Amino acid sequence: MDGADFLIIGGGIAGLSAAARLGRHGRTIVLEAEDAPGYHSSGRSVSYSHFGIGNAAVRGLTAYSRTFFEAPPEGICETPLCRVAPSLWFAREGQQEALAALQAAMAGFTDAIEEIGAEEIARRCPVVRTGPGAALHGLLDPYALKLDGDILLQSFVRMVRGTRGTILTGRRIAAIERRGDRWRVGTETGETFEAPILIDAAGAWADGVARLGQVRPLGLRPKRRTIIAVDPPPGVDPSGWPFVHSIAGDFYMLPEAGRILASPADEVDDDPCDAQPEDYDLALAADRLGHYTTVPVARIAHRWAGLRTFAADRVPTAGFAPDAPGFFLLAGQGGYGLQTAPAMAEAVEALAMDTPWPQGLAALGVMPETIRPERLLDA
Repeated sequence: MDGADFLIIGGGIAGLSAAARLGRHGRTIVLEAEDAPGYHSSGRSVSYSHFGIGNAAVRGLTAYSRTFFEAPPEGICETPLCRVAPSLWFAREGQQEALAALQAAMAGFTDAIEEIGAEEIARRCPVVRTGPGAALHGLLDPYALKLDGDILLQSFVRMVRGTRGTILTGRRIAAIERRGDRWRVGTETGETFEAPILIDAAGAWADGVARLGQVRPLGLRPKRRTIIAVDPPPGVDPSGWPFVHSIAGDFYMLPEAGRILASPADEVDDDPCDAQPEDYDLALAADRLGHYTTVPVARIAHRWAGLRTFAADRVPTAGFAPDAPGFFLLAGQGGYGLQTAPAMAEAVEALAMDTPWPQGLAALGVMPETIRPERLLDA
């Protein structure tokens, strides 16, 4: 039997970033079911940091996390975690109200948002259809960040191991029980682990882990999203294009490694699983790309799907379960797990160790009650 101060189920961005902070206070063990950390949602994200998604709480967590990305702690990585890469939202005639609402929502967190017209949209991304019946109005965030998701994950792995933490892969959970003042976890490989604090950071599987420990689940909702990669038009270099979004919320695209990634921004209810793209969703992605842009889709070079798991109010959750001492819920990161991970890790540290709440989070409107599970379980 292996003992620790913190036992974390889930080796995605939530579990790894939490382990990196909690490792300052004691020994951590991270148990990941797959053969590598970040296999599911964390490893399939488009990895951007911007203020165009989520609600005020998510934007606050995003704003707080930017410092970590732009100036990471010394020694955690040899290459930058991010680069400035603009993000652009476009609207057709009749959609100006939605564009104005987005601008107002972002205004409290950045003063850099610019209103642009069809001519500037076309200059920034020549393949977006502009003019009557197409994109006429836009918002540009010139200081959005393109995150390197792989380097970010590996940096947190390095931080965990730097605190003498342990990351064990290929450990699927078979049993969870409370023994005295400790939680005991058994794996399908026959190993047993114990700790006074058990952190459920299992992503789409978090409710299942809670049930296994006879803890009330949060009511999480896994939703599948599909992305395709296509070649740009012949002779066109997309590398300087922004991350482009339809204000209708039914399409986005961005350049990546010489290709164009596109998604219908779908949210299809799904069970916790190794999500795979389905034919209809692939066809929808290609159709939206052709509808909003002039990019020809001769073939889909690559395709994948991932699960984005939400709480009912779409705010990430962190805090001890009110019905189970020592059982800490860390789930519901939705599509913003990477861009909020540094802030959420500090929040986990404060809540798990009962230390002062980060003043920077409070200044951004993110308080303990904003993310604690009681808001969901008492509703």
